[in-house]
Amino acid sequence: MSAATAAAPYFDDAIAKRNALILAVALTLSSCSAIIVFTTAGIVGTMLSPINSLITLPVSTFVIGTALATIPASLMMGKLGRKPGFMLGAVLAFCGSLLAIYALYEKDFILFCLATGLLGSYMAFSQYYRFAAADRATEDFRAKAISWVLVGGIGGAIFGPMLVIYSRAALSPVMFVGTFVVAAVLALCALALVSLINIPLVPKTTDDQPTRPMPTILKNPRLVVAIVTGMVSYGVMSLLMTATPIAMVGHGFSVDDAAWVIQWHSLAMFGPSFFTGHLIARYGVERIIFAGLVLLVTAALTGLAGMTFGHFSVGLILLGLGWNFGFIGATTMVTECYQLAEKSKVQAFNDFAIFATVAVASLTSGKLFSTVGWDAVNLGLFPMVGVAAIALIWLFFHLRNNPKHTP
Repeated sequence: MSAATAAAPYFDDAIAKRNALILAVALTLSSCSAIIVFTTAGIVGTMLSPINSLITLPVSTFVIGTALATIPASLMMGKLGRKPGFMLGAVLAFCGSLLAIYALYEKDFILFCLATGLLGSYMAFSQYYRFAAADRATEDFRAKAISWVLVGGIGGAIFGPMLVIYSRAALSPVMFVGTFVVAAVLALCALALVSLINIPLVPKTTDDQPTRPMPTILKNPRLVVAIVTGMVSYGVMSLLMTATPIAMVGHGFSVDDAAWVIQWHSLAMFGPSFFTGHLIARYGVERIIFAGLVLLVTAALTGLAGMTFGHFSVGLILLGLGWNFGFIGATTMVTECYQLAEKSKVQAFNDFAIFATVAVASLTSGKLFSTVGWDAVNLGLFPMVGVAAIALIWLFFHLRNNPKHTP
């Protein structure tokens, strides 16, 4: 769908505002579902996994589900529209929640991993909420529409951990069954909500631009560095966040304590979004990404300094802030590196690369934690951040010597 080829009546800010509000609430629901998985899946892994090194596999299958569904979700919505795609995502979340409930009762680790994979595919569809909010907005309202939707991430950060705390033992003696009953209800609410959006397909016209193949597009060094820094920012965040609830519970803290730490981490991820764009405009996207990398390193150093509640809390808050600067900065850089007709293709490639990295990071997190320990998880962050930092520094000198680059 190309905004540039849409007929003028297609753009209507009154409709765009309504869509943005609906999608903001829908993002709250999907964010709650994601936080439910990230908070509980590793702990369920310790309960059900036959092998210690696989305790974070349910988190990995969640992210793998997201990665595998990212490109099909984009292609489907390009052909059928936003509404059918978002509704399918909610249905997948409902099915995944029911399968998780069954797996918990049956103590079936493989089924639970499949369940989180289905929930992950739901996340792939919800990643496009922010783009959908801008589809019918005029140029003046487009950025605000995206910002409105991002508020939903903050709502998820507030309510997601609370839902885990109050539902985890609701249907005891089987822990977390009540939590996934809540996830099923959230999916049904999301299904009802996204059915209300008004985003018809935009018919193609003869003015549509031809697109270059991805290998040609990837010859732009700025795009490559943007993708790499996005992969690293999201990957190291997943590396530490996946292991944190397991490390906390294993160190004597309660599930409630872990949930509160994840809540503050999630708030740090989404809270700065309203001013990160202003910082990028003022200081430049490369500087903001680099600041994010510094925050990520500081988070790992905090984790290495101790295992008190304060260390976990401060470390995860710094991790969230670093993710925000690094990931939003990288996303902004990506949008500057393609032509309009190439938007969907490049965004799908970028998101697939990111979530494939996150999947590997989450699986590596469990392996490192179970075989070496918490310190190894934190140390694993440094080489990844080092790669991103070197790429940024190289880009700085490359662009100084070759200042003219076009998408």
